[in-house]
Amino acid sequence: CRMCMVEDDKGRLYAACVQPPAAGMKIYTNTERLLHHRRMILELILSNHNRDCTTCEKNGSCRLQELALRLGIRDVRFTQKKTAGSVDGGPALVHDQSKCILCGDCVRMCDEIQGVGVLGFAYRGSQMTVVPAFGKKMSEVACVNCGQCAAVCPTGALTVKSDVDRVWTALHDKSKKVVVQVAPAVRVAFSEAFDQEPGTIGTGQLVAALRRIGFDRVYDTCFTADLTVQEEYHEFAERLRTDGHLPLFTSCCPAWVKFAEQFYPEYLDNISTCRSPQGMFGAIAKAYLPKELDVAREDLYVVSIMPCTAKKFEAQRHELGQNGVLDVDAVLTTQEIAQMVREANLNFDKLPAEAFDLPFGMATGAGMIFGVTGGVAEAVLRTAARAVDGKTPPVEFKAVRGLESLKEAAIKLGDQEIKVAVVHGLSQAKALIEAIKKGECSYHLVEVMACPGGCVGGGGQPLPNNAEHRELRAQGLYNIDQQRELRCSDDNPMIERLYRQYLGQPVSEKAEELLHTTYASRRRISGEEVAVEPAKDAKTKIRVCVGTSCYLKGAYDVLKSFQESIKECACSEEFDLGATFCLEHCNGGPNVQINDEYFGEMTPSKARELVQKLAVERD
Repeated sequence: CRMCMVEDDKGRLYAACVQPPAAGMKIYTNTERLLHHRRMILELILSNHNRDCTTCEKNGSCRLQELALRLGIRDVRFTQKKTAGSVDGGPALVHDQSKCILCGDCVRMCDEIQGVGVLGFAYRGSQMTVVPAFGKKMSEVACVNCGQCAAVCPTGALTVKSDVDRVWTALHDKSKKVVVQVAPAVRVAFSEAFDQEPGTIGTGQLVAALRRIGFDRVYDTCFTADLTVQEEYHEFAERLRTDGHLPLFTSCCPAWVKFAEQFYPEYLDNISTCRSPQGMFGAIAKAYLPKELDVAREDLYVVSIMPCTAKKFEAQRHELGQNGVLDVDAVLTTQEIAQMVREANLNFDKLPAEAFDLPFGMATGAGMIFGVTGGVAEAVLRTAARAVDGKTPPVEFKAVRGLESLKEAAIKLGDQEIKVAVVHGLSQAKALIEAIKKGECSYHLVEVMACPGGCVGGGGQPLPNNAEHRELRAQGLYNIDQQRELRCSDDNPMIERLYRQYLGQPVSEKAEELLHTTYASRRRISGEEVAVEPAKDAKTKIRVCVGTSCYLKGAYDVLKSFQESIKECACSEEFDLGATFCLEHCNGGPNVQINDEYFGEMTPSKARELVQKLAVERD
């Protein structure tokens, strides 16, 4: 963007962000010439930017606004080239290219930190833009919805998709009971939106604000974090006993789970089947609260307040629902609930502290630290230490704490040494998985969180969302943990009551139904690749549609069946087998074209019969 221009003693100008320092350099950062250049550059950027600032999501936290104010830009002399543009909406993010200034921060974050790389520069000169490959929407590519691109975007080009209006509608609907859960990392970041220091614990004021907004019950996600520990520990213990599918990867981060489904489906059996705490709360709430609150299940509206944008995607997963009705109806980020508090005209600083509602409002310190990298692993290890060694909490595992991208620990439990790895940032997770695949390292338990710092650095947290703020938020969660009388999940009396009254015991049949889930590969091609070689001068030309609609209906298996059947024929050279991308008969797919004839609703067995029939006709 060239806003960081500096000048040396010879009058040469450099962009500080890319100029390596050298011995003896004399650099000036604030000369008359530099001020002139910066103002000119900023005016050019503003001329190529949609300046509808009053209605922009980033109004008040926009880096471009801040620079214009700092440099005294009161008028832009150049014609404005961009007004409102098309907005790409996915489940979690909004991409408005009319507000992009081509700084490249989102591109680097997605590629270098997250290792996903769905954003990149396209075209040249004045036509340059930042888009996913082939101009697709964010929802159509391998985006994991982590929201880190929005966290680093200096303008309103990438923002969190808002569910505020949907929640207000539910709150104003007299026929509905609206309950809300609050994630651990929200309580140490929410108050930042009201000019308090990062890490300030604003739990009581947030609960009070939610009640005044109109929520019927306010619960704590840390309760189901404790529940997650119980289920995940027993799953981990069983895998250790049978030596099955190790290492066990944690499943609390939906961005990580989607990343694995897309890029490492061979490790899906290694991911814990436990739902995330959000998913567990939704299932428990929809199962048991209707009777307690005297409301029909369809009139119970469950809202989550999360630091994470990927939770919006997770809430829409069809696996996390019953009979087509989702367990969690809406997800608000920390940014969004702060907006609702402002819209309700509440004076946050003057609100009295209030407590969560029972029974889903009691949590231990172990549930609190779920919001920071290393917290899930430590919470499970606390329960394991008591179960195996009989140790009495508090037991702290500081080896898995800290904001290093990779932390490793070897922890003695009974006669067995448990090897643990903790990673945050998906590029680091990718590197770790590759090392495991190559046999360079081995672990029993691996915790993965997509966002730097864990949930405290989630894409929906207040801005700025930098390393300093993440560290202070993490320390805030550890402070809450230390202040708790109960610091081990199995000490939570409300969890014990839930098992006694409803679930029976961890990993019981009822617990499996409500608290566990399954995952599936999101690769377009799974299993063995089908290598197709066109045959010259063949009399029978077969083309199988592998477009999205037909592929999802089984076109890959049909293509493979054709290939295997043709190989078995004595006249295999008479067939020219290939794939195509649309035969324009999508409703009846998978579709196949044989010479000039079209066949719909093709199956592998039908494909085999057709090849046999055609082979007989050739004979």
